Amino acid sequence: MSSNTDTPQVLADLHCHSLRSDGQLSPADLVDRAVEMGVGMLALTDHDTLSGLAEAKLQAQQHDIEIINGIEFSCVYNGMGIHVVGLGFDETHPGMLAAVALQEQRRQERAITIAERLEKKGAHGILQETQRIANGAQLGRPHFAQALIEMGKVNNMAQAFKKYLGAGKPGDVKALWPDLSDVVKWIVEAGGVAVLAHPDSYKLTRTKMKLLLAAFSQAGGGAVEVVTSTMESSFTQRMSEMCEEFNLLASQGSDFHGPKPWTELGRFPKMPSQLTPVWTHWQ
Repeated sequence: MSSNTDTPQVLADLHCHSLRSDGQLSPADLVDRAVEMGVGMLALTDHDTLSGLAEAKLQAQQHDIEIINGIEFSCVYNGMGIHVVGLGFDETHPGMLAAVALQEQRRQERAITIAERLEKKGAHGILQETQRIANGAQLGRPHFAQALIEMGKVNNMAQAFKKYLGAGKPGDVKALWPDLSDVVKWIVEAGGVAVLAHPDSYKLTRTKMKLLLAAFSQAGGGAVEVVTSTMESSFTQRMSEMCEEFNLLASQGSDFHGPKPWTELGRFPKMPSQLTPVWTHWQ
């Protein structure tokens, strides 16, 4: 797909997180910050939950900013963890609601297993402490890391992951995530577009990336992130070429979780001009 002549004059950030998953700001504060950063179109894409959308939309009524329905699903492709962002879908669609409920259940089961393993390592009462820190949000490893810090088991996040939560450690629990094709189906059937998130994070060779994009496209996937806050320009160029090869729309986003210089809302390079942006799907 080519030519983003329909690009809106507003700045679009279509990948960010609030404290309803693993972000640091409330949905309302996230909207306020996006406005401060000059963002005019924002998709809140919390992990496997829609719980922050209503608050974000309510806060957006006070500003000149458009909120796009969003979510970031965890799934599996050939045994590898993959993230797929859903954009512009009907958040009341029965299939979407069922999918979210299923993902929330899987996350809860995973959290209980992590807590049981960490209990055996001496972190007594860690599930309750993690739930307190999460304050109603989806429980994730960053919440467990913060709990370990507050319980005096480690000094910082890096230590928490190195000792307890990183790859091969007791808290490294693989959830029974759905297949890539199932997640794409959920999004498409709800009227949205499925976006392959941060493709540079999977560390795939060019050949394996093409295989992933082929499977993603065949399943109904419609777009790929070609611009993020941390993506190198050479990788953006590679993804731009593949975007055109597989006839996919192009998306962009900061993947903002909290105030950091390298992942600020709306702060990423411009999308290559030859690509068709994902927002043409709902405009």
